[in-house]
Amino acid sequence: MEMTTEAYKQQFSEEDAVGWLAIDQQLEKIYGAARARHYGPLCGLHYIAGGTDPIDGASIYDSSEQSFHHHIVSYGMSELYYNEEKAGGAFSKWGFEFTLRLAPFEGDKGQDPIWAIQVMNNLARYVFSSGNWFEENHFIPANGPVRLDTETAITGFVFATDPRLGKINTPHGEVTFLQLVGITDTEVEFLKKSPTIGAVSELIDQLRQENPLLITDLGRK
Repeated sequence: MEMTTEAYKQQFSEEDAVGWLAIDQQLEKIYGAARARHYGPLCGLHYIAGGTDPIDGASIYDSSEQSFHHHIVSYGMSELYYNEEKAGGAFSKWGFEFTLRLAPFEGDKGQDPIWAIQVMNNLARYVFSSGNWFEENHFIPANGPVRLDTETAITGFVFATDPRLGKINTPHGEVTFLQLVGITDTEVEFLKKSPTIGAVSELIDQLRQENPLLITDLGRK
């Protein structure tokens, strides 16, 4: 939604988490009144307060669509809080939030995959420090297992628009829910040899044929 500063000031107050609310409203369309398990900065402090975590936190939903998986959504790559100077922008801050759909993994022993939130923080640090952002059909090698100290062939990620959350227009601008999709070391090596948007897009289309929601499974070979 395009919004003037005056309209923004009339609709919201300084106590409103304007962008956070927009994210929650989109999630409510998918999950209704289901309560997520929300985790704040893992180190206890956000970047602004001198901590090491760039994102403000992440929510984890359990989904049975396609097959049971955890659906993790970040908060903090977009403009979350009241900021009348950002009203009506083209993009809200970096213009995206991370998501990840993750099949249960025995190494997590029935606990929430907090390591995946740390992956999001690591990627966020790169964005905040370099000024380079991620978009659909980008890919990034992890230079090892995406879950540290784990025997898994998943050693990188490609980025796709989350098939259910998509994109939203917020009072601060557009936000894409950018889903991390785990890829194997064979797929990583293929993309290193052909690091083009077209090659990534083709790989994602291939993965979607048997996995429409692009759920990451650490057991995939």
